[in-house]
Amino acid sequence: MTELLAALTDPDLPFLRYGLLTGLLASISFGIIGTFVVVRRISYLAGAISHCILAGIGGGLYLQTVAGIPWITPMQGAVIVALLSAVILAQVSRHAGQREDSIIGALWSGGMSIGYLFIAKTPGYFDPNSYLFGNILLITKQDIFFVAGLDIVILAVVGIFYNKLLALCFDEEYAQLRGVRTQWLHLLLLCLTALTIVLLIRIVGIIMVIALLTLPAAIAGGFAASIRQMMLIATAVCAVFITAGLSASFYLNLPSGSVIILIATGAYLLSLFLDRRAAKE
Repeated sequence: MTELLAALTDPDLPFLRYGLLTGLLASISFGIIGTFVVVRRISYLAGAISHCILAGIGGGLYLQTVAGIPWITPMQGAVIVALLSAVILAQVSRHAGQREDSIIGALWSGGMSIGYLFIAKTPGYFDPNSYLFGNILLITKQDIFFVAGLDIVILAVVGIFYNKLLALCFDEEYAQLRGVRTQWLHLLLLCLTALTIVLLIRIVGIIMVIALLTLPAAIAGGFAASIRQMMLIATAVCAVFITAGLSASFYLNLPSGSVIILIATGAYLLSLFLDRRAAKE
C-alpha cells in the first residue's frame, strides 16, 4: 500500500492519479445510469450501443488521418455514433416487434465490422485494444473535465425528470395514461446511457462495458430499499471496484480494465450466493 501511495503522490506519474480520479468521478454516472439500465432491463440495448461505438472510433480515426479533418477525433466519432445508435435503437425497441432481436444483432455486429474496416483502411499503426479492453492509465487531464461535465449533466437531467423516469421504469402504461411522453423519456434514457458508455470504454473497453455498467447496480439492488438508495450504493460499489482493480493491477502488473471486471464479477457472484443462502435460512 505504501508503494501505491508513493506512486499516486509522485509528480512524475500523473497518469495514475488521473486514472483513479476519473474512475471515482465516473462511478457517479455509472451508478445512476446503471441503476436505470438494470431496473428498466435494457442492458441488451446498452450492449448494442457499446459495440456500435467502434464504428465511430474507426470513422473518426479515418477522417482525421485520411480526410485531413483534425477536429474529428475517435472519441468525438464515438459520441456521434453512440447518440445515433441510441436514436435508432429507441425506434427499434418501439416498433420492431418480433424482429427486435434480429435488428439489434445486426446493428451490434455491423457497428463492429464498420469500425474495423475504417481502422484497416487508415494508414499507420493503430491498436484498437485500448478501446476494446480499456486502459484507465491512458486517461488525460482533459478526460477528467469531460467526466465531471457528464456527471453534472446526468445529475441535472435525472433530478429534473426523476419521477417520470421512475414511472417509465416501473409502470410505463400507467405513465402513458397520466400523459407522460414515455417514448421521449425512453430516448432520453438511451442517450444518457450512450454518453455514459462512451465514457466507460476509456476505463474497461467496449468488450467489458456492460459488466461495469450493470453489476454494481445489480449488487445494489439486493440491499437498497428505494431507487435513490440503489443509485448511492451502486455508485459506492463501482468506486470500490475501480479503486481495488487499479490497485491490484498496479501490484500485479496486469491490465487494469480486466482486473476491475474480474473483481466486479466475483463480487456479483458472491452477492448471489449470499442472497440464496439468506433465502434458505
